[in-house]
Amino acid sequence: MHIPVIRNVLEANEKMADAVRKRLLERGILALNLISSPGAGKTSLLERTLRDLTGKFRMAVIEGDLQTSNDAERVAATGAQAVQINTEGGCHLNSAMISRALDELSLDDLDILFIENVGNLVCPVEFDCGEDAKIALLSVAEGDDKPEKYPLLFNLAKVMILNKIDLLPHVDFDLARARAFASKLNGNLEIFELSCRDGQGLEQWYRWLGQAREAKKHG
Repeated sequence: MHIPVIRNVLEANEKMADAVRKRLLERGILALNLISSPGAGKTSLLERTLRDLTGKFRMAVIEGDLQTSNDAERVAATGAQAVQINTEGGCHLNSAMISRALDELSLDDLDILFIENVGNLVCPVEFDCGEDAKIALLSVAEGDDKPEKYPLLFNLAKVMILNKIDLLPHVDFDLARARAFASKLNGNLEIFELSCRDGQGLEQWYRWLGQAREAKKHG
């Protein structure tokens, strides 16, 4: 007898994701789900973004990790609201986790919610967390063929960030090749090349955030 367990899990997640999305929409909160391999620089990007845009946007982060609260502590040090979710071995966040985390945040004092998913290019893509957009991070310390190897993320993402470009002189990474693979999968994908260390390219990312927030605020 066939038991559609996986389908039931995904359908239940979708229903909760819709409830999360409605809850955020009522307050005009932009929600972004950051997905990457471990070490691609999600937390560093968030730290820099939170510090640079303090005073312009009210921001919060839901941190997903297998163990520890290290990343949430780094985020909280910027002054932003932060909630840590430890999955205890789980490879992704889901909408039920996000729903519970929202209860720990002051949503009426929030413009942008960042969800830093567990470092993984496969599982987190399958589970809608109620976000407005998936943000794919790829560092130049990784292979430039990642979009080709893990197509679903780059197909669904609205933005791809090519991070750590300050390392380009020291690594074998072809920016044009990575861009071509990703653009072939998703012709509407916004692509930003940046470095959190020296600030290259961050203004483009910040401009996109501002535009996305305005669009969400005005429905």
